[in-house]
Amino acid sequence: MKLRDQLPDLKADGEWLNTREIRTEDLIGYKPILIYFWAVSCNSCKRAMPLIRQMCDEFKSDLQVLSIHTPLTTEDKEMESIKKVAEKFNITEPLFADQNEILSGRFQIRYVPAYFIFTKEGELRHFQSGRNGISMLKRRLTRIL
Repeated sequence: MKLRDQLPDLKADGEWLNTREIRTEDLIGYKPILIYFWAVSCNSCKRAMPLIRQMCDEFKSDLQVLSIHTPLTTEDKEMESIKKVAEKFNITEPLFADQNEILSGRFQIRYVPAYFIFTKEGELRHFQSGRNGISMLKRRLTRIL
């Protein structure tokens, strides 16, 4: 994805946790949106989750957050493993298990963790991936809010 691209369609085969199915139009027009991709087998993702949790808690009244699990291995597709990690790291926001990597493809995910910040109109304003840069993510998020 490129900056200023619109939020991709969120309709895909997979299981939503912590919510009913969410559609793109459910998010547009309300608050900025943070979407982050992670995987059960990704240690960098697990190290970043407490920091993401802090940001989500800090900005919860001004921000919509979606968590998307994308499998890196066959074992990553086990729903019980996804649920266990989500519980351990207190992922309470809507979580989509992208078992067939449909959304991962639409967002052009190459590495996890990956973070996308969209305006309330659904325009991509920031993207980053990899284990470093949570402080940059927070600065960008603060600027958009």
